[in-house]
Amino acid sequence: MIKPTKKISDVKQMVKSCASSRVAVRVNLGRNKSVSYQGVLSGVYPALFTVKPDDKDFLGKTAYSYSDVLCGNVKIKRL
Repeated sequence: MIKPTKKISDVKQMVKSCASSRVAVRVNLGRNKSVSYQGVLSGVYPALFTVKPDDKDFLGKTAYSYSDVLCGNVKIKRL
């Protein structure tokens, strides 16, 4: 069965609606490896968005492009 196609503008709108709120992020690293964490979606920019993880050991932010979400490499879920 063919998946319905999404547009990158739909992905941007979904990410904008989650701005400055808590989200759960799941990143597919390939070869059956993935990383899951929770954090705050801290910045929404024209080409990418940033997430600040809740982990106290992690001092920075992570940045993802909208095409990562569109392709399914990154999944975001509002908490």
